[in-house]
Amino acid sequence: MGNGQLSEGFLMEKLADAKTHFERALDCKHTEFDDLYPYMIEHPQFFWYKRYVAWSELLTIVKLCEELSIDWKSQFSKQQVEYIGNRVMSSKVLDEWYETNDSKEHVG
Repeated sequence: MGNGQLSEGFLMEKLADAKTHFERALDCKHTEFDDLYPYMIEHPQFFWYKRYVAWSELLTIVKLCEELSIDWKSQFSKQQVEYIGNRVMSSKVLDEWYETNDSKEHVG
């Protein structure tokens, strides 16, 4: 990427990474955030903050895709697109990101 322009492939890769990061945070699995702030594991607000950071990252990548007219919606379910469009990480997002716990496998 020496020409200073972001490629669609690069942004789609970053979008997939951000989605995985958010889903791992939802599932209370290890993320790189744990490595950056290992002492936070001892605090009850840790998981909320970890999810907030991952959600913010996801929204930032989506915003870049929108500004560059790159279709990001195809990587998400209709319900997830709606959540992202609302931009608020509500309890509904946390509880219903996976449409049903039986039909979608959580990230590994």
